[in-house]
Parts: sequence; structure tokens; C-alpha cells
Amino acid sequence: MRVAVTGASGLIGSALVPDLRSQGHEVIRMVRRAPSAADEVRWDPATGNVDLAGLAGVEGIVHLAGAGVGDHRWTDDYKAEILNSRVQGTDTIARAAAALDPRPDVLVSGSAIGFYGDTGDHAVDESTPQGAGFLADVVAAWEAAAAPAVDAGIRVPFARTGLVVSSKGGAWKRIMPIFKAGLGGRIGSGRQYWSYISLRDEVAALITLLTNDHYAGPVNLTAPVPVTNSEVTKAMGEVLGRPTLLPVPSIALKVALGEFSSDVLGSQRVLPAVLEGTGFTWKDPSIASAIEQAVAGN
Repeated sequence: MRVAVTGASGLIGSALVPDLRSQGHEVIRMVRRAPSAADEVRWDPATGNVDLAGLAGVEGIVHLAGAGVGDHRWTDDYKAEILNSRVQGTDTIARAAAALDPRPDVLVSGSAIGFYGDTGDHAVDESTPQGAGFLADVVAAWEAAAAPAVDAGIRVPFARTGLVVSSKGGAWKRIMPIFKAGLGGRIGSGRQYWSYISLRDEVAALITLLTNDHYAGPVNLTAPVPVTNSEVTKAMGEVLGRPTLLPVPSIALKVALGEFSSDVLGSQRVLPAVLEGTGFTWKDPSIASAIEQAVAGN
């Protein structure tokens, strides 16, 4: 399959591209600068421009680009960047996909479990309606921006990704050194649920969505059993062989992270009902296994 990938240099994209190639797929990396390699094609979500000629013959697109949710404090300007990078980027890719002749069969559109808002200890799945909060609103607008592709008859699975467990990026890149130093501990009450997925399971799930015609609409990319932050803390200590006695007070997070702290302290008990119902197999179904993979450098 000839596949185009946005966000190819990010945490997930940089793992996805070599996996796709190892399985015999031809990969085009979409970049927002002048291409410097034969496998690169330029696009500009700010202006809506895409090198359509460079995408000729593409059968599938995986769209992962977007500003990092936890990269900066949530000022009004950065919240606008979080929203606009997703809506503008997805609209640009969806319109480009619809304009291609022939059109690609599938657009796997990146998304997030933030759609459900804070679910407390209540389990939710893909049938659950939108929750409340900034991220829930962002995800709803993000997914709606794929409408040009959907309307053109292109299959569009929305990959609602949970917390990716990896030492290479995301939350775990930040907390791993703290736990290795023996300074890790539960965050806030520790009772909040973290719905996670290992990096290699994330990549495998994305390829499944890309290559299996069964998938369209929202698909939760999380491990089968969400765990509480206290359970994550315990597993981190056991895998690393370090004490986990120093809790992080909620007020400290609010001072350090601002509004983003509500996402860290919030609880999302998200179940991957669609993946489970179609027989997807996780390599890292437990948090301990996912952490072991991260410690190994994945």
C-alpha cells in the first residue's frame, strides 16, 4: 500500500513509519517545509495547500500532526494553537484526500480520548457521547473537520488515543527520570484512572485501522484495562526497583501546569470496545508490560 503520513517525526509517527515499511508499504512523509528527501511531500495546514501531485496513487493516509497538548502552559494563545492545529490540519488533509483522483481508500485521522471528558470511575466506550471540557470540545471539532473525506466516501477511522507509554515522548518521558531517581509518587489522590497504551500497541492498532476495511468512525486506542494513577505508581516502582513514597500534591500541579493540571488530575476510564470486538491482540495488555517496554527504550 502507498501510504502518506503527517506528523511522521513525532512520537507516534516516527515509530509508525519504519513499521509500515517493514511490512512492505511505501511511505510518503508529509512535511511543512521544502522537501529534502525523495519520500517527502510538502503540505501547509495554515494555508490549506497540499502538493497533490506528490500524493498521486496514495491508497491510505495516516494523519497524526497537531500541537502537543502538554508541551506548554495553557494560555489563551496556546489553547487556540491546540485547536487550530488540529482543525486546520485535518480539514486540509481531508480536502486533499477528497480532491485526489483516484481518491485514497482510507484516512486514519488522529484523535484522543479527551473526547469523553472526566469520566470519574465510570467506564466509557465508543458509544458514549461527548463529555465536557476544553479537550472534549477540541476533539469534537477535530473529528468534524474530517467531513470532506467522509462526504467523499473515504473510510475514516478516528484513532482516539490514550496516554502513550514511551520513554521517547509524552507524559512518560517526563515522569520516567523522576521515578528512576526514586522521587516518583502518586499524583493528587491517585484514584484517577489513566487509560494508557504502549507505543508498539499504538502503532499496531493504527496499522490495523489503516489496512482493515472493517473500521470507520471512533476507535479507542487504549489497553483493555484502565488503571488508577496509584496502580501506575506501584507498577513504576516495581519495574524500576525504586521507592514511590513522595506524592505530588494537587496544588503543586496546579501551580506548575496551570489549566492543564485538570487533565492530569482528571479521570478517564476508557475501554477499547471496538478493538476488543474485532479481535485485536495487545502485546502489552498490562501497565507493567507497557512500562517495561518504555524502560527498554520504546
